[in-house]
Amino acid sequence: MVGNTAFFPTTLPPLMTERLLNEMITEAPGGELVRTGSPNLICTVLPNHWRSNKTLPIAFKVIALGDVMDGTIVTVRAGNDENFCGELRNATAIMKNQVAKFNDLRFVGRSGRGKSFTLTITVGTMPPLVTTYNKAIKVTVDGPREPRSKTRE
Repeated sequence: MVGNTAFFPTTLPPLMTERLLNEMITEAPGGELVRTGSPNLICTVLPNHWRSNKTLPIAFKVIALGDVMDGTIVTVRAGNDENFCGELRNATAIMKNQVAKFNDLRFVGRSGRGKSFTLTITVGTMPPLVTTYNKAIKVTVDGPREPRSKTRE
């Protein structure tokens, strides 16, 4: 391989690849995995609702299902129709052994009332791999809380 080129072998039949992927997702140790918009990338599940600028309960990881060279830069961006470029901290990671681990990824920007962010994951290969994790996380100032009661006391 010359340079930082993406290489994804296609020797397995699609049905077998699908079975292996399903098995990998269901038996993932240390956190659930979720499919992205790309068949070549999966990632760890984010909480449904989280507080702005608070550390996530587990490190966010992006896993390449094909060969991506160690040292390849992976970036994450968040947005939706209300906040097209939500502010993130520590949104860059380095691929090592097919895994990019985002240490202390923080969502500083808020997704908006009743809205969730869609994550755009970019792997810096040539050509770049770009995928989305739709409706990944809702980010608010106060985070998850008990719903308000319907009756006044």
